[in-house]
Amino acid sequence: MRFLPLLLILGFGRAVLPAAPAEYFGIHVIDEATGRGVPLISLTTTNRITLVTDSAGWIAFNEPGLMDREVFFTVEGSPGYSFPKDGFGFAGLRLTPKAGASAEIKVKRENIAERLYRVTGQGIYRDSTLLGKGTPLPRPNLNADVMGQDSVQVVPYRGRLFWLWGDTPRPNYPLGNFHCTCAWSDLPGKGGLDPAEGVSLDYITNEQGQVRKMAPTEAPGVVWVFGVLTVTDAGKKEHLLGHYGRFKDLGTCLEHGFAEYDDELGRFLLRPQEDKELGWQHPEGNAVRVTEEKGDYFYFSNAFPVARVPANYESLQDPKAYEALAWSEDQKDYVWQKEKPPVTQASEALAVAAMPAGKARFQVKDAATGDRVSIHHSSVNWNAYRKCWIMIAVQHMSKISLLGEVWYAEAASPIGPWTKAVKIATHPRYSFYNPRHHPFFDQQGGRLIYFEGTYTETFSGNPVPTPRYDYNQIMYRLDLDDPRLEAAR
Repeated sequence: MRFLPLLLILGFGRAVLPAAPAEYFGIHVIDEATGRGVPLISLTTTNRITLVTDSAGWIAFNEPGLMDREVFFTVEGSPGYSFPKDGFGFAGLRLTPKAGASAEIKVKRENIAERLYRVTGQGIYRDSTLLGKGTPLPRPNLNADVMGQDSVQVVPYRGRLFWLWGDTPRPNYPLGNFHCTCAWSDLPGKGGLDPAEGVSLDYITNEQGQVRKMAPTEAPGVVWVFGVLTVTDAGKKEHLLGHYGRFKDLGTCLEHGFAEYDDELGRFLLRPQEDKELGWQHPEGNAVRVTEEKGDYFYFSNAFPVARVPANYESLQDPKAYEALAWSEDQKDYVWQKEKPPVTQASEALAVAAMPAGKARFQVKDAATGDRVSIHHSSVNWNAYRKCWIMIAVQHMSKISLLGEVWYAEAASPIGPWTKAVKIATHPRYSFYNPRHHPFFDQQGGRLIYFEGTYTETFSGNPVPTPRYDYNQIMYRLDLDDPRLEAAR
């Protein structure tokens, strides 16, 4: 056995030895306007070998038979970015891959939002690592055995950022952790990375170094937590709260109730809500704190922020304290009340013809075409730079994708009226759902904002998931001074 290492070096195990950086041909795909590497750009050879850029825009190429000769790479499957076509309609170029050398490809960004990097999953900087290049993350290719993550929520808590996701596949089995995964990170300027560079996640793990079940239960089903927020009690103690659901499948909720993070136990404590008929009287979707004349409220947004509760620890846990926005025939206006469920975009559309002019609040239209934009989920926050409320939303059932088109809109109030929207990112035949704007990452007084969402082939109809990127979070940056957003003002 002592001769085994020598035998491996001499050739018996050559296939398992990693290639050195000098053995790869580096292909760097960059934004022609900024020079920054672009993630999620696909290059395909004429025999359909497809390679996808990592978060720094690099591809490490070492294909037997295709080195030291001219190879045509088609630039395709690159949502929101384009490359010129030749006379035969092929968008691509010829390169001669040589070990140790590199080439640069410039692409044009069609999206208004700029794709920055993948936040979660395996191989975030795979190709950069193979090429021997530095990365901003201490664990750039596998962190706490996380292969994928669904639906992010983030809140500042106890001086840091607290992150929560739903489903989390692991290397040893697709059904890894389906009882919530959590992590910490430092805020920018307080030990954290510049959000333009990445997010260094410190996952909460078990003794094996794998992500821990953060909402454990012995009962069957998966557990998801939404509407996560922080609030202080009368004694000024900070609490981290949300609403959980235990599901058999997407359409079958077995149990739901309030969830509170226990700092000593390092997990959420689950308190079932006895009245299962209460469908909206709890935290849900994305929570945002709003100051009203009567005091502060938490508004909860799935498609729109149309449910709210006084922003105190006791009210948040009292279903009777919640209010929903609903149309009042007596007042011919929208009112906050407790008897009816919240208005929806669809229910308002059915009633809008009978409303007085100017009273509709949620009939969002494409500012360029006038076409109706059906909002699936959104993230709404106050923006100091624009001095208004802004929305990052994903459209439901567009002609391009079922859940992949991302829109930007503005309003004077969190409840609108939301009328005009501009598309800022596209994901043809792919999903990018549950968008989340991170206001704590805002830069230049709110001019630059950051948002992310779940990139997945689920619900898309696309039979080919993108390797490594699929079922993970992708970060975008949006410059609110972009003149293309003018139509949403």
